[in-house]
Amino acid sequence: MPLLEELVTNPTLWLTIVILYTLKKGIYFVPQNRGYVVYTLGKYSKTLSAGLNFIIPYVQSIAADRNLKEQSLEITSQPAITKDNITLEIDGILFMKVTDAAAATNNITDYKVSVTQLAMTTMRNAIGSMELDECFQNRDGINAQILSAMTEATEPWGVMVTRYEIKDITPPQSIREDMEKQMTAEREKRSVILTAEGVKTAAITEAEGQKRARVLDAEAAKAEQVLAAEATKESQILEATGKAEAIRLVAEADASALDVIGKSASTSEGKSAVTLTLAQDAITAHQAIANESTVVLTDGKTGENVANTVAQAIAVSSSLKLPN
Repeated sequence: MPLLEELVTNPTLWLTIVILYTLKKGIYFVPQNRGYVVYTLGKYSKTLSAGLNFIIPYVQSIAADRNLKEQSLEITSQPAITKDNITLEIDGILFMKVTDAAAATNNITDYKVSVTQLAMTTMRNAIGSMELDECFQNRDGINAQILSAMTEATEPWGVMVTRYEIKDITPPQSIREDMEKQMTAEREKRSVILTAEGVKTAAITEAEGQKRARVLDAEAAKAEQVLAAEATKESQILEATGKAEAIRLVAEADASALDVIGKSASTSEGKSAVTLTLAQDAITAHQAIANESTVVLTDGKTGENVANTVAQAIAVSSSLKLPN
């Protein structure tokens, strides 16, 4: 073959190929978040970080390529026995990252398998220290307990567990049925309590309403009494004022009448009228006395009394003088 013959007959070409291969073995471009573990003659010497790196060909070699990103590991469903001897099926998910590529290579055979097995064991231990109800109610506590135990255990491996989460806890069928019955009873209990609380609240509200209504009725009655008293007072004041005004008007009318009578009586015609009126009044009085009794006592001078009365009336009218 021409190429093989060329290599045999041309040592320079052969040397060039060896040099290029050697350079290729000595130059490495490490990606971001990767760690290349380097062995020198079978012994760990260094870890190559991201970027351009050089090693000694044929003396040094890349023993492992470790991913330094955070990774997630699925923890398959497995049985775990609680403190009260109930078997549960539990699965979860684990988040971890390699912090030391050399330790993850030299101190452990397969860090992923080891971390997964450790997570399963730690989870069973955590569940075994709790009762069934506590397992359902305290998931955060279980997660924290598993995370704390694994952080301490995986530190020599160059691995850091960042988070652990339980995905599902599955109890046996009989336990699920009992739990459903318990939940039903609890819901019925809450319903009864809520109904009782509602009745109690309604009764309190009704009592408060009745109390408020009584207070308002009392206040309204009091206000009505006050208004009635004020109205009575105003009515009495108005009535008294009216009576006073009526008395004043009657007095003024009587005074005016007397003044008019006095002025009229000072004339000759007025005197005659007064005399006639007095005589008529006297006769009327004697008639009234006679009408009220079947027996009339007299001194025998009735005619003289009438005449005297008329004479007195004339004398009174004669004494009235006209004003100057």
